[in-house]
Amino acid sequence: MSDSDLNTALSLLRGFPTRVVFSPGSVLQLRDAAQEINARHVLLVTDPGLVTAGHVERASNVLRTAGIAVTVFDGAAENPTTKHVYAGVAEARSIPVDLFIGLGGGSAMDCAKGINLILTNGGEIADYWGINKAVKPMLPLIAVPTTAGTGSEAQSFALITDPVSHRKMACGDRRAPAEGGLRPRVAILDPDLIASAPKAVAAAAGIDAIAHAVETAGTNARTARSRELSLAAWQLLEPAFPKLMSGANDEEARGRMLLGAHLAGAAIEQSMLGAAHACANPLTARFEIRHGVAVGLLLPHVVRFNGAAGGNPYEALSATGEELARRIEACLDAAMLPRRLTDCGIPKDALPELAEWASKEWTATFNPRPVASREMLSIYEAAYE
Repeated sequence: MSDSDLNTALSLLRGFPTRVVFSPGSVLQLRDAAQEINARHVLLVTDPGLVTAGHVERASNVLRTAGIAVTVFDGAAENPTTKHVYAGVAEARSIPVDLFIGLGGGSAMDCAKGINLILTNGGEIADYWGINKAVKPMLPLIAVPTTAGTGSEAQSFALITDPVSHRKMACGDRRAPAEGGLRPRVAILDPDLIASAPKAVAAAAGIDAIAHAVETAGTNARTARSRELSLAAWQLLEPAFPKLMSGANDEEARGRMLLGAHLAGAAIEQSMLGAAHACANPLTARFEIRHGVAVGLLLPHVVRFNGAAGGNPYEALSATGEELARRIEACLDAAMLPRRLTDCGIPKDALPELAEWASKEWTATFNPRPVASREMLSIYEAAYE
């Protein structure tokens, strides 16, 4: 990545509440970031895979050399539920925690946010479904992503799943981090950390980041600033993703993916998402299709659907919606990700139920073209075969 590319991308983040540390090996700066917050005892939230990869030990040792105690909670899981959060709360209550670190993909970071929310404010996750429902300030959070995907490290929301209804509860707090909000104080973007991600994980995470760049560019809530972020994210992600999927040890591609995912996450804060995410959530809940895989599969069809009404809501990224859809499909092919619902074993008779569910998802309300269950069904049918 050239210095000019880097400076252009990072300049868009100036003035944002979360401070970004971006460079290879920057995980070593965890110590300085924690000391700036005057942390004495950290709860590091992660998952077992990152313990095995050695990232947890490395991060913990960096902190302990500064005299900061570290307790590891490795109970985070993909699409964390309230059960994962409450288990983490029990761990947090057993120590004098004064700083959270979310180390991992979006699931680990969301889990850390959920634990923080309940530890400081009490009650249950459902109490905070929505925006700004917490009263008491949260503890500071440092986010260290190990995948280039969700951009959770740039966001003020925690996505926690209800294990009974399987609905994803978006719990947001717009206060600045210094005022006790849910957004991380610091995001440490270390391209070296994403090198160990298995290809399937990197593929699903990367296409999710691409979907964030695309959907934020076209929502009915987009702003001039969000479109700048979306475009910068797309320009980083689209060329880097095939290189990452090729298996080459390409540090520049990893850096572009990680920074692009962060920019796309920052764009979500400005403009939210659309129908591709609304349609993906029921697929994940009902059929356990990995979130990024579901979003990527549906995204070209949503882009075409939105363009069919006239105009091009994605004009910041591409001259036409059809051109954009084909470029997304090229990314799917580069990662050998499925292009049809039949590839995932989805029965056709499930589509009406999925469409009804998708029409009730919050992100559907931000889609540039209005969508109810009938429109959602047409999108699923287009993606079916």
